[in-house]
Amino acid sequence: MNFSNISRALTAGALSALMSTSALADVVTLRFAGVFPIDHQGTKMMQQIADEVAAADVGLNIDIYPANQLGSGEALFEMVARGNLDLASAFIYADTDPRLEFLSMPYLVGDWDDMDNIMRSMESEYNKILQEITDEYRVHVFAQNPEGFVGVVATQEPANWNTLGDKGMNIRVWSSTLVRSMMQNKGYNTTTMAWGDIFPAIQSGIVDGAICCTKTATYNIFAQSDVGTHFVEYNSISELTSYYASQRTLDRLTPEQVEVLQAAMTKASDEFFEFNRTSDEEYAQRLRDRGYTILSLSEEEMAVMINMVREEIWPSMGDSIGHDIVDRLKSSLE
Repeated sequence: MNFSNISRALTAGALSALMSTSALADVVTLRFAGVFPIDHQGTKMMQQIADEVAAADVGLNIDIYPANQLGSGEALFEMVARGNLDLASAFIYADTDPRLEFLSMPYLVGDWDDMDNIMRSMESEYNKILQEITDEYRVHVFAQNPEGFVGVVATQEPANWNTLGDKGMNIRVWSSTLVRSMMQNKGYNTTTMAWGDIFPAIQSGIVDGAICCTKTATYNIFAQSDVGTHFVEYNSISELTSYYASQRTLDRLTPEQVEVLQAAMTKASDEFFEFNRTSDEEYAQRLRDRGYTILSLSEEEMAVMINMVREEIWPSMGDSIGHDIVDRLKSSLE
């Protein structure tokens, strides 16, 4: 081979290597943070999203970080808003903006169909309000994941658990004035505490329980570790996580990549909702099998709770989240 041929061969090889390196450089890897334990169904759905995005072969990969590895739910929204994190699967707390308290509006939904129509439909007034607020922080919500109703996980049976009488119990609430007021009106003493602190706080007796979890989560997080003995079904608030992203990240992606992300998250949301809906009673039985007592209110007892919240808690919401938001939510229920 003469010099000319050698030169051409080297040039072709260099060009091939450069193209290969360029192809690798074009693959974007996103960080996806969540709060569920490693073996929780919510974490499995995060992995499904990552797998489906990779399989779409659009130059996009996702690394998942479940179990509060990158921060608690309270911290994740701010990280995404600042562009320090690409994607999250977590509840959106009102720490950043008090208007986000509306996500904790008690007794807004009454059953699984309400969750589907009000909380999951991205065209509902509920989600239009949410996106209007998160747009201001350059955060885009892809899909919503109501997981069922949260109850009170307790280490003993609360006194007067089915009335508004004093419960003789101190329980954890999250950073929501609405939830704190509701639980205090129901007769509980309350301590505001981050999600990641609940398990050790109950285990060590710092609090006697917590309003925090669906039956599925109570079984996976507490019952399997022999923590807690009772689950009180007040059915006041649906556990909700959102799939959301930094708009700064989305602006760097191609329309095709964003479309693939949306499709994967919508599918995961559909399947996660169906899983939770169909397995709710199964996990109730698993709790009983682990020695838990499930306390359920009668229709008359539940009506007392609902009327108290709508007459005493709802009117005060306008001062914190805005009267226009309250009016829009109420109108959407008519």
